[in-house]
Amino acid sequence: MAENKKVIIFDTTLRDGEQSPGASMTMDEKLRIASQLEKMNVDVIEAGFPIASVGDFEAVKKIAQVIKGPQIAGLARASDQDIDRAWEALKYAGDRGRIHTFIATSDIHMQHKLKMTEDEVVEAAVHAVKRAAGYTPNVEFSAEDAVRTRLPFLARVVEAVIDAGASTVNIPDTVGYTMPQEYFDIISYLKKNVPNIDKAVISVHCHNDLGLSVANSLAAIRAGAGQVECTINGIGERAGNCSLEEIVMGLRTRQDIMPYTTDVVTEHIYATSRLLTTITGIVVQPNKAIVGANAFAHEAGIHQHGVLMEKSTYEIMTPESIGLNQNKLVLGKHSGKHAFNLRLKELGYDLSDDDMKKAFVRFKSLADIKKEIFDEDLDAIVADEIIRVPELYKLMEISVHSGSFAAPTATVEMEVEGEIKKIAVMGDGPVDATFQAIKQLTGTSAHLLQFSVGAITGGTDAQGECTVRLESDGREQLGQGAHPDIIVSAAKAYINALNKIASLHKKTAVNV
Repeated sequence: MAENKKVIIFDTTLRDGEQSPGASMTMDEKLRIASQLEKMNVDVIEAGFPIASVGDFEAVKKIAQVIKGPQIAGLARASDQDIDRAWEALKYAGDRGRIHTFIATSDIHMQHKLKMTEDEVVEAAVHAVKRAAGYTPNVEFSAEDAVRTRLPFLARVVEAVIDAGASTVNIPDTVGYTMPQEYFDIISYLKKNVPNIDKAVISVHCHNDLGLSVANSLAAIRAGAGQVECTINGIGERAGNCSLEEIVMGLRTRQDIMPYTTDVVTEHIYATSRLLTTITGIVVQPNKAIVGANAFAHEAGIHQHGVLMEKSTYEIMTPESIGLNQNKLVLGKHSGKHAFNLRLKELGYDLSDDDMKKAFVRFKSLADIKKEIFDEDLDAIVADEIIRVPELYKLMEISVHSGSFAAPTATVEMEVEGEIKKIAVMGDGPVDATFQAIKQLTGTSAHLLQFSVGAITGGTDAQGECTVRLESDGREQLGQGAHPDIIVSAAKAYINALNKIASLHKKTAVNV
């Protein structure tokens, strides 16, 4: 095993990660994430699935135009139309553009989904790679459901696509089925049984259905894989993907038995994790490795004593190594624009002058209410004021009357498609009355799937942060809102979700 061999980090947050329920992002949101991934110095950004929709195509195209460091990949099925459309978006990245094409190779997929024979699958895979290679030498091929594919056939497909021009071959655990030793054996088998395997980088893409995506990816690296496909916070379909922060910090921390390196600037990990949470509303569980709220917290007395005496007794990495500023109290009402701007940049936000002015006004307003402003408050300000979809619906004023002797009543004033409307509605509780009033004012009928509320920071003056999940026409959307008044934050979250739904409905899908 070569000393300090480099592992390519392929981030698919904007493609596979966005397929998490409710994690759809706007163009601006995708660009913010892509810019942060560029800061992190990931090797490849999979920007989307260009043929899936006009929105996806435009996002991949824009990222290919704007992002200058990493390679930019676009997903394409093994079809001429998909591949042509992908390159139409990726061509702006020049030699950094990567066409990522795929077809399933397992018996269950070939028989029940594709209804194709082995020969037909090989022919389709080879044709797709050759067509992609006609545009760029940077072609990746994925054998969908590889770990449930018979190994002799998998080896045949891999050899054929490398001969056709694939420079990267991905062996994905599409359904999160494999185990570390089995995955190690699969990669080892290919290394031994594919004559031209040294002409391509072996990539791995693991899902987390059994909670083994990171362990499987590490096993594959030991077996000879040179690229790991992963996402920030491990978001993705179903139980998610291999977590970028876990794989990168795992390799960095255990150099003694895993002598591999990445080019990722780990000090940007925490800011990137926070930015993604702010944009998608998908909250990181407190005990999540690396970026969870409790990752560097020590409650047991013996642990606290050990850490105070020598951090390495109970900390295997430093908070600073992932960009975590342990002194969370950063600003107050006397803080100026310069300090405010500097702290936002440290948190991973690069705002325009106009956006900075809007955020600063909101900060000053909050600082008059709260004595101490924390990083989490700044995240909420940016989410509320800057990272927003176009607002078809805007909250103007809200007043709620409730109590043990009064029927909960919400009086809500909104701007709906440019028209000011106002209504008073009674409900089962103050939140229910508020939501019913918003539904009547907007004329919407989205179904409420989930409502949660929490304090952003400690103290009785803490901002309340609400998350709402709505379902409309089979699509789910998350909405977020933050405000010192819980009812106002709930209203903001509900309206944010409605605006996302309205924005989605405006997109025209491309049927293929």
